[in-house]
Amino acid sequence: METVILAVVIAVVVLGALGGLVVGSRRKKSLPPPPPAAPDITAPPAEPHVGDEAETPREEPRRTIEEVDLPDGSAPVVVEEPPALEVPEIEVPEPTAGRLVRLRARLSRSQNALGKGLLTLLSREHLDEDTWEEIEDILLTADVGVQPTQELVEGLRERVKVLGTRTPDELRGLLREELLKLVGPDLDRTVKTEPETSKPGIVMVVGVNGTGKTTTTGKLARVLVADGRSVVLGAADTFRAAAADQLQTWGERVGAYTVRGPEGGDPASVAFDAVKEGKEMGSDVVLIDTAGRLHTKTGLMDELGKVKRVVEKHAPLDEVLLVLDATTGQNGLVQARVFAEVVDITGIVLTKLDGTAKGGIVVAVQRELGVPVKLIGLGEGADDLAPFEPEAFVDALIGE
Repeated sequence: METVILAVVIAVVVLGALGGLVVGSRRKKSLPPPPPAAPDITAPPAEPHVGDEAETPREEPRRTIEEVDLPDGSAPVVVEEPPALEVPEIEVPEPTAGRLVRLRARLSRSQNALGKGLLTLLSREHLDEDTWEEIEDILLTADVGVQPTQELVEGLRERVKVLGTRTPDELRGLLREELLKLVGPDLDRTVKTEPETSKPGIVMVVGVNGTGKTTTTGKLARVLVADGRSVVLGAADTFRAAAADQLQTWGERVGAYTVRGPEGGDPASVAFDAVKEGKEMGSDVVLIDTAGRLHTKTGLMDELGKVKRVVEKHAPLDEVLLVLDATTGQNGLVQARVFAEVVDITGIVLTKLDGTAKGGIVVAVQRELGVPVKLIGLGEGADDLAPFEPEAFVDALIGE
């Protein structure tokens, strides 16, 4: 019995010791952090209810409609007028009579290299073959052309041989006569703007871009207005950016009306409308500025021919002016040939003639096309387009 009691006591002691170890090990483990406390949420202030802050209404004296002063209509109602559009000031162009004569000094300063060179050679005591070859070189360099150069040299040789002793004045007079003969003083250089039947006169301006075609059209409008003519401009160059704006600006300066179409539109349609508008307005002249892209493109030249045919549905063209850059020389003659095949050129306008000694292009282009030079451009000024006068031109070439 004692043995059993002893075994039970030992078992209780062992169980107690084991339980103490388990509890000690659990206490050594770190306890997890306590969960965060819930944040304090502040409730938004309550919206005031309607009337919470309203002031107690006070009684005020009220007037009847009979007691209220109403406007009697005597006071004027002020209405602001829109600002007036600024109308461009119309300029008064310089008269055309004698314009080239007044510009002769400018022309002679840049052109008389031809005349001075010829006079220097002709003044030599002995005119041998070498001298005559030098004379030919000067003429060819001035773009006179091969055939006209040969004619001029032959005429000079014959006149000098007959004349014998030569004074400076005699040489100048001799050279002037021979040059005038080449330029052609008897050619009709009138810009035809007065049709035989009814108004308006129709003038078409053609040429390659860069020759001053649109500017020449605007300057020609000034020339006509200066002579007392009314003008309508047709901006049929619809493919070059700002060409229509440029032409319209020229027209506004002298009071000429401009007909234009959408950019890239049909040039023939614009030309047709310009002639129609000119008839309805009773204008004296219609000037049509055509597209001037590369003359080597066949389709574009066909387009120019279409413009001419469409315009002639209204009335026949009175004038077709070809604008050429005097500085381009033989290339200008190539352009002239191509345009002459598409439209019947009736006159030539030479621009930039004041900046080169190549005055002989006047002779060459007239021989090439068989039509006269009618206008020349002598500078960048608005009134620097002048009717071509052979005598004044030759005098400028050989100097005073």
